[in-house]
Amino acid sequence: MTEAKALVVVVGGANVDVKARSSVRAVARTSNPGSARLSSGGVGRNIAENLARLGIATHLVSAVGNDPLGDQLVRSTAEAGVGVEHVARLDRPTGSYTAVLDADGELLVAVADMAAVDAIDESHVQAAGDLLSRADLVVLDGNLAPETMAAAARAAGDRPLVLDPVSVPKAERCRALLGGRQPWHLVTPDHLELAALTGLPTTYERQVATACARLHEQGVTWVWVREGERGSLLSGPDGATHLPAIPTRVVDVTGAGDAMLAAWCHGVLTGRSPLEAARLGHAAAALTIASDDTVRTDLTPALLEKTSGGFA
Repeated sequence: MTEAKALVVVVGGANVDVKARSSVRAVARTSNPGSARLSSGGVGRNIAENLARLGIATHLVSAVGNDPLGDQLVRSTAEAGVGVEHVARLDRPTGSYTAVLDADGELLVAVADMAAVDAIDESHVQAAGDLLSRADLVVLDGNLAPETMAAAARAAGDRPLVLDPVSVPKAERCRALLGGRQPWHLVTPDHLELAALTGLPTTYERQVATACARLHEQGVTWVWVREGERGSLLSGPDGATHLPAIPTRVVDVTGAGDAMLAAWCHGVLTGRSPLEAARLGHAAAALTIASDDTVRTDLTPALLEKTSGGFA
């Protein structure tokens, strides 16, 4: 499979990111000096932009408001190379994600207004049915309503599905989707999301292995458990492998998981093994964390290779 022929359809959220960062160690319940910036965001949209910048033909199925912020989102996403013909315009405000970061770039608190994402329904999925049915991968953002994710999975038919559970509450909603006839190729939880997806404890390594086995029994081929600074665990048909995180300077953690997933998809679609693709994912995460940008505009396959090379 070549990059020119690979097609990914991402069904998920698009919103504006408002990121405020304290210039000193933040103190709760009072004003802190710092800076703020506005940029394009959304889990689904970020994954799609990363994929497009890595040379994969990518389309986004999403919804934004019929307002200036929606105009900005659609324009910036299209300029990055993503197909946006299935991004609906709605008579409601464009979604927003407001994040407050500490001086070291770590997230302190975030507030997500996802009403526009919640409005993505089966009609939007059906409109993109032709793309979904011939995609090499279909990526689902856990922020979607369960009914919408189920509709996207049905529309994809036998195409491989990738699920980002996003958070513990959203993972609980995704739980009912697994175990059906759809070919779930990859699911990417952290430990808490893994517990929510399976109903099993994940405090210890043995419990994590048992929870991964449960997902494999439900038809998930690859379970990629994100472990933050410890790296990740990739569990598949031949067992599990732990991958260390790539050391990097933390500037802003926003978007690292989205880049990680996009790089994995890029890797497998360009002939890499899932394990090799996971190493590319770690490289993408390290590059994103070291940048002020939610999606690096200089992201290329060559940059991924260079960054991952010393940690293979």
